[in-house]
Amino acid sequence: MENMEVTTYIPQVQEVQKAMLRIKSVITTTPLSQSMRLSKLFEAEVFLKREDLQQVRSYKIRGAYNKISSLSETDKQKGIVCASAGNHAQGVALSCRMLGIKCDIYMPVTTPQQKIEQVQMFGEENVNIILQGDTFDDSNYAAIQFAKENEKTFVPPFDDEKVIEGQSTIGLEILDQAKNSVDYVFVPIGGGGLSAGLSAMFKTLSPQTKIIGVEPLGAPSMQEALKAGKPVELTEIDKFVDGASVKKVGDLNFAICRQFLDDIVLVPEGKVCQTILDLYNRDAIVVEPAGALAISALDFYKEKIKGKNVVCVISGSNNDITRTAEIKERALLYANLKHYFIVRFPQRAGALKEFVAEILGKTDDITYFEYSKKHNRENGPAVVGIELKHESDLKPLIDRMKKHNFYGDYLNNKPDLFQFLV
Repeated sequence: MENMEVTTYIPQVQEVQKAMLRIKSVITTTPLSQSMRLSKLFEAEVFLKREDLQQVRSYKIRGAYNKISSLSETDKQKGIVCASAGNHAQGVALSCRMLGIKCDIYMPVTTPQQKIEQVQMFGEENVNIILQGDTFDDSNYAAIQFAKENEKTFVPPFDDEKVIEGQSTIGLEILDQAKNSVDYVFVPIGGGGLSAGLSAMFKTLSPQTKIIGVEPLGAPSMQEALKAGKPVELTEIDKFVDGASVKKVGDLNFAICRQFLDDIVLVPEGKVCQTILDLYNRDAIVVEPAGALAISALDFYKEKIKGKNVVCVISGSNNDITRTAEIKERALLYANLKHYFIVRFPQRAGALKEFVAEILGKTDDITYFEYSKKHNRENGPAVVGIELKHESDLKPLIDRMKKHNFYGDYLNNKPDLFQFLV
């Protein structure tokens, strides 16, 4: 990114080293392991920084513990407040239990149940969970107001110096673990705490390394901030990548990222879903959507990273198994292998059999079917979902439907209707 101005706060190596000493008893020094599959696929040396292997299954414990353990005894006794979509809450919960501090944790109503249960497990009697708001930003606003009214310390998930310094320790670890110089680091961006801290460490100690921030296409808050020259609040976001979907990035984080990030890649949510499935099926690695962002971006950089040493930060693995069906659906849609139609069946015996025998291809599969016969028209409409083996099978399928007068409409490109099916 263009170096437009120098921020007043940049994480300093000395302070990050102090943070490392402060948190070393509660974190895991996660491995930097080479992925043979990805290395072969991209003709590069691809390494994964496995922050999903932390005790709380994400890097958030680093910033949370560094911040909370740095508070005065008076502030600790008053108790703290935080807001989180899940991972920051788990880091705060474990930190509070270990330090004997009480905490009120605000989380969106949409938070996966698995994350809520994890927060309670890590915090035990030290935490009180409040579900409020549809998004992180809603919960964050409520938490800040509660903290002010009750004179408690608010522990931000990303827009805070001590939190950033805690996340910065990942950068020091990668530099210490890498056997050769690192050419590229792909790092997920939500509010910007991790990307700010990591990029600051690399640009100080390994300035030749390119730092590529990765955001979900449906929540490009850092990219929009960079375009505007300041953090801006997005009116709508896709909350699917819940660990990285915020409407507005932090002020401190934005200023650091504007100075140190080399580029930002926006990854479609469907691509993220395919990465989740590939990591599980091929590598036996379980990741949450935000944890798959960095790897998902490699396809968009495949020419530039050939022959290079590349690090992808896997930020977390707090996924909910109940989301598996949605993850598979989004992946198929992104690959143009799942399609929804309004099919007009002649209201006569044998129409469905004819559709299956003569319209569907040999490898096509009906995965959704909803039919209602409530009128006397010649053709009765049905909503039909069809999964293809190859993207190229779509046009012949539509041609056959039209030729035999079964075609009614194509729904994938009609978001207002389509959202009810996915």
